Amino acid sequence: MVYITEELIRRRAEHNDCEIFSLEEVSLHQQDIERIEHIDRWCRELKILYLHNNLIPRIENLGRLKKLEYLNLALNNIEVIENLEGCESLQKLDLTVNFVGLLSSVESLKHNIHLRELFLVGNPCTEFQGYRQYVVAALPQLKWLDGTEISRSERIRASQGLEQARRRVREQENEYLRRREEQKEEAARGKKEKKTGFDGRWYTDINTDSQDKENQGLKENLRSPEKEEQAEEEEQEREFWHTPCSFTPESRLEAHRHLEEKRKANKK
Repeated sequence: MVYITEELIRRRAEHNDCEIFSLEEVSLHQQDIERIEHIDRWCRELKILYLHNNLIPRIENLGRLKKLEYLNLALNNIEVIENLEGCESLQKLDLTVNFVGLLSSVESLKHNIHLRELFLVGNPCTEFQGYRQYVVAALPQLKWLDGTEISRSERIRASQGLEQARRRVREQENEYLRRREEQKEEAARGKKEKKTGFDGRWYTDINTDSQDKENQGLKENLRSPEKEEQAEEEEQEREFWHTPCSFTPESRLEAHRHLEEKRKANKK
């Protein structure tokens, strides 16, 4: 897990002579960060913050950034829009390709009266019936949604059907939350089915009958230990990537950690 440290921010503040307290723009993308912390205490002057392509599951610890105008959180694991009320100057918010399924959480952005652009492309909530109508009506300050300008006539039509859209959204959210619980249970079961072998690789309890042992013995006689080990690793790699699974925060995190372990093993 990568933490946001003072050293990390200073490395990304070379354009500001490594001075972080007066920093107005910083890019912390592709750092494998799993939690937002410290930024709103160390960088109070920030106007632009890039945190895209990390592993962040929650929007937090940004409320003191009163001057923040643009926040990019695309390609993370965020499921709820929250804790941005304190960002009084926020004009543009990018949440492209996250896991926002609680569409009603966009209403927390009502307090961000200067918000003009919002990106939610690639989130589960965009599949909801009446998605655009609901967001346009719930956030009257918006000018652009998912890169498309909101016309005056569209806003009038959306506001007229807001209550009906709210009811539809609530029903779809309940169904989505039910599916998410199933996905979480599936992910938990998957972890229980695996156990770590002595060499740090993953094994299951399935192939333990005597016939498999005999077949394994024949293979060992035919191939050298090095080739056998390489073949096993290749088979496990194929199995990991080709086994069907839902695209969820859990599966994205698992894939990242799998790649990280492989990278460390190769380096070793």
